[in-house]
Amino acid sequence: MADHNPDPGYAVIADLDRLIHEPARLALMSLLYVIESADFTFVMNQTGLTWGNLSAHMSKLEEAGYLAVEKSFKGKRPNTTLRLTDRGRGEFAIYIQRMKKIFGDLPS
Repeated sequence: MADHNPDPGYAVIADLDRLIHEPARLALMSLLYVIESADFTFVMNQTGLTWGNLSAHMSKLEEAGYLAVEKSFKGKRPNTTLRLTDRGRGEFAIYIQRMKKIFGDLPS
């Protein structure tokens, strides 16, 4: 008969932040976690996301308070700069720890 008590190591999976876990947002958060800030074009080129796709994912992360978006001008050209907020950095650090726990518990 199967044991119905969940393994605490696998229970961590259910606690993953689904907002971060989506692949495009994970790429965006991962990139911004290791750098202070970046402009939209750089992030688009690094992640391989289209303009519209990146814009949509940025909006979701900004609404959650994970991402700060600053719009300015460089000369006469608009410039959008992205950076993780303190909350975004904290939530991503928790996400990293949970992923390490999940993969650290797997046998080799």
